[in-house]
Amino acid sequence: MALQSRDKSGGAGRQVAVPPYWEEAKAELMRRDRIMNKLIPQFGDLHLVGHDDPFTTLARSIVNQQVTPKAANAAWQKLLLAIPKFTPALVIKAGAVELAACGLSKRKTEYILDLADNFKARKVHAGEWHQMEDEAVIAELVQIRGITRWTAEMFLIFNLLRPNVLPLDDPRLIAGISHNYFSGEPVSRSDAREVSANWEPYRTVATWYLWRSLDPVPVE
Repeated sequence: MALQSRDKSGGAGRQVAVPPYWEEAKAELMRRDRIMNKLIPQFGDLHLVGHDDPFTTLARSIVNQQVTPKAANAAWQKLLLAIPKFTPALVIKAGAVELAACGLSKRKTEYILDLADNFKARKVHAGEWHQMEDEAVIAELVQIRGITRWTAEMFLIFNLLRPNVLPLDDPRLIAGISHNYFSGEPVSRSDAREVSANWEPYRTVATWYLWRSLDPVPVE
């Protein structure tokens, strides 16, 4: 899921501007945290790149669930070839058979079609999400089939560019903390919370750099 400063996905809604808090966050994290002080300079001017289309961002998060980044990217590229203008109406028009032919499981196919229906029928308040608190956005999103808390947190990071998200259900975050802070030893959620207390209010930024420590070049 983590993106660098050039988006190669070809998907809808690309945004390449540096998040407004990014440079300040880097300086604060490097000042407070010795691991971040070593890690952040390794990636130069790379930064989080978000997608400004909510539907595309959520659909991609569903595709990414419980598979490797490489497998998720392959399925996503097939989806974009099948449905170049990736809108709720055109996804519904494509239907289950065409979505499944792109490598999606039956369940993920159902989830994306349900997501498209929610957007097409305006059952969600996408236009209001920018003004809502993180937990309020999560509470609305998890009412949609297939949207877990992890998916909602990825949406906060990659669409709304929220600066202080800590996705504890993300295995790569936990692996990054284990690798960088605990010499590869197993890490509990409480361990992760304790480490992350030093990152507030920029836990998103620290998370992104921990992802980069595992995957220096994002799969896109």
